[in-house]
Amino acid sequence: MFQGETAITVDDKGRVAIPTAYRDLVARECGNRLVIAYNPFEAGSLYLYPFKEWERVRDQVNALPKTRAAHRSLQLKLVGAAVPVELDGNGRIGIPASHRSAVGIERKAVLLGMGEKFELWSEQAHHAQIQRTLSDEDLSEHMLDLKL
Repeated sequence: MFQGETAITVDDKGRVAIPTAYRDLVARECGNRLVIAYNPFEAGSLYLYPFKEWERVRDQVNALPKTRAAHRSLQLKLVGAAVPVELDGNGRIGIPASHRSAVGIERKAVLLGMGEKFELWSEQAHHAQIQRTLSDEDLSEHMLDLKL
């Protein structure tokens, strides 16, 4: 559903504009509603889920046994810290200050369309991630079979 990389600016009120190419899709498929959660696997980014996709993820995560530390951590990041947001009339969403601060998002950020969700990265974390990816020699057997 979503793909591509867009450099974006965070305004003084902590809002980011969803790229115009996605606004109709977000309105139609998501009812203008997204849910912001921490990326539980990589520092420096947030997940932005369409509301229906978020409900699916929430239910899966909440079904995990809460007695395991790894499950509890996932539940805290994806469910406990989740914030529903709606696009305003200008196609912007507000990113809570606590979320921006926790992942280091300041004025410049990068929005990645990752299929079923967006990822919002701090500019510095995104650049560092790209550098690691470009120099990473740890390819899985599944990756070696891809015809890119």
